[in-house]
Amino acid sequence: MSGASPDAGAPGAAPGAAPATTGRGALAAGERVLLIDPKQRRYLIRLEPGGRFQTHAGILEHDDVIGAPEGCEALARRGDELAARRFLVLRPTLADLVLKMPRGAQVIYPKDLGAILLAADLFPGARVLEAGVGSGALSMAALRAGCVVTGYELREDFAATARSNVAALLGDEARYEVQLRDVYEGIDPGGFDRILLDLPEPWRVVPHAEVALVPGGILCCYLPGINQTAELRAALDKGSFGLAETSEVLRRTWYIEGRSVRPDHRMVAHTGFLTTARRILPRDG
Repeated sequence: MSGASPDAGAPGAAPGAAPATTGRGALAAGERVLLIDPKQRRYLIRLEPGGRFQTHAGILEHDDVIGAPEGCEALARRGDELAARRFLVLRPTLADLVLKMPRGAQVIYPKDLGAILLAADLFPGARVLEAGVGSGALSMAALRAGCVVTGYELREDFAATARSNVAALLGDEARYEVQLRDVYEGIDPGGFDRILLDLPEPWRVVPHAEVALVPGGILCCYLPGINQTAELRAALDKGSFGLAETSEVLRRTWYIEGRSVRPDHRMVAHTGFLTTARRILPRDG
């Protein structure tokens, strides 16, 4: 494999691809692994027999990693000499994959994906409609939680990217279907337990969601702007929804080195507003 930047994603899954990671045991050919250098720069690659990862410090042979245990160190070589560059080798987490996978649209960041999993109460077997699948980050999180996901997407290129990213993570057997259609025009009856929307005008979907959601089901919307969020909340107040709530997640890491303890100078602050509401039945009379 040729050299790659720290932000370069590994290639997407080919048709019929198996999941890109086994999660346990020795590292195997076909898996994606994360290489982390001494400066904490991260490189996502797919292991291939005879493959090579090139850096300015030397060449790391894939064969040196295939069959090794996760958490090992691999050495880059320059000629016959061992280079000084060492790489920690780990299987990528879902958060790693979301940030480095091929994308056509802006992804929902890991800090928000975790909040959505709980706010939308995603559970194994839940029938989920996701509209605006983008690059598939939210689909991957829902599928990993055991949900059965149907996606609506307008753009064929985004749909293809989402399918590829999901297959690269979970294989072709994932319970995942993406349809090329406009959710603003309606939702097929299906008794969905949850509806997840990453769209610019989700209030236009509220009347459809009233019919498509089971009683007590959760509508969860992700929006970048507060004015959009206010319009969504107004539509929810007029519809068959209750317990509406809006929040945002601000993530701040800390620098801890001996007795030096302080917040990091940079943080991932606002990325989007998360709004949830429950479908409720109208009162008698």
